[in-house]
Amino acid sequence: MSDTTDTQAPNKKRNFVQTLEIDTRLLGMIGAFILVCLVFNVLTDGRFLTPRNIFNLTIQTVSVAIMATGMVFVIVTRHIDLAVGALLATTSALMAMTQTLYLPQWLGLELGHPAIPWIAMAVGLLAGAAIGAFQGYLVGYLMIPAFIVTLGGLLVWRNVGWYLTDGATIGPLDPTFMRLGGINGTLGETWSWVIGIVATLAAIWALISARRNKVAHNFPVKPVWAEAALAAIIATGILGFIATLNSYQIPTARLKRMFAANGEEMPEGYTAAYGLPLSVLLLIAVAVAMTVIAKKTRFGRYIFATGGNPDAAELSGINTRMLTVKIFALMGALCAVSAIVASARLTNHSNDIGTLDELRVIAAAVIGGTALSGGIGTIHGAILGALIMQSLQSGMAMVGVDAPLQNIVVGIVLVAAVLIDIIYRKRTGAK
Repeated sequence: MSDTTDTQAPNKKRNFVQTLEIDTRLLGMIGAFILVCLVFNVLTDGRFLTPRNIFNLTIQTVSVAIMATGMVFVIVTRHIDLAVGALLATTSALMAMTQTLYLPQWLGLELGHPAIPWIAMAVGLLAGAAIGAFQGYLVGYLMIPAFIVTLGGLLVWRNVGWYLTDGATIGPLDPTFMRLGGINGTLGETWSWVIGIVATLAAIWALISARRNKVAHNFPVKPVWAEAALAAIIATGILGFIATLNSYQIPTARLKRMFAANGEEMPEGYTAAYGLPLSVLLLIAVAVAMTVIAKKTRFGRYIFATGGNPDAAELSGINTRMLTVKIFALMGALCAVSAIVASARLTNHSNDIGTLDELRVIAAAVIGGTALSGGIGTIHGAILGALIMQSLQSGMAMVGVDAPLQNIVVGIVLVAAVLIDIIYRKRTGAK
């Protein structure tokens, strides 16, 4: 007996994109990002797409992108978190005070001690997760709307952070801690290529494994040429990104200072590249972990099931209340990770750190395709949304657009993204 689906499928004419089975929404976002980059590159006389600016763009995106991955889970379950920027400020203040005041006073550990950055980061992560869990408890068990809980949290935690430091800027921070901020911590040219090659091989292996799994279960598969083309596109993207970062050379004056700090003299004609920032590597690790959680774990399946139909999820035995606590705890922990990156990039904690980040994070998730009605969202989409947001702001700043107009443009883009998403779902029948 023949399979009707298999026999009819070859007769259907499919274009190149359909054959590759690339999500059209994702393809549209990539196209929008490329368009933004090209427009600003023309407006800035070629300065926007230089290795230096791309390097800066990546490290500026990391903090918001990390929080955006957690916001996907929050919005998918039909909630919202307006307190992420304030929570970033509180955990940043706590980690800064731990490094510069608490540990030196309580344990006698002076700044620069090897244990200080790790203790500070552990304190920040625990505090972020605890605050997030508390907000999740108010939402899940006391049934207070997430909008109200996190709106209150925005006011509370922003000012808790202020009181922790008396409104003062705290710095400089531990040198090891500051390596996670971007330019102060990079892998260099050789290790960047190693990471790029390993990532490329892992991506290709994932494609091969997915194809084998489909064949083993008698599912339809793409033509071999389509798989090869997709692998080539991914490899080009990864290795091209690494090559671009490796093209950004460390200034000679900085190299001389680095050699002088070690009591050495820089060899004549010596050059070195920054390579992949540790903060970007951290974002990649977070993205992979969150994608695995979303697609490969029971927790992830419960999140999307609850977002799709909360009543049905609860009737099926999912503890939606505890699930809410876990999601907000995870969001709080990710706020602390972002606080590490943001304060390390600035080399200090400032009172206004994370201001308006809650709006940027929500916008990144929504622009990335996360549906406010719940049940739909992707981690890679949120990261791409954050990159588009940062590209817009960086490009406008380079052109000379003032901050108020930048926020106006971002607001318009956010509303337009939601409108486009609504139109797309109506035309495709997606929910």
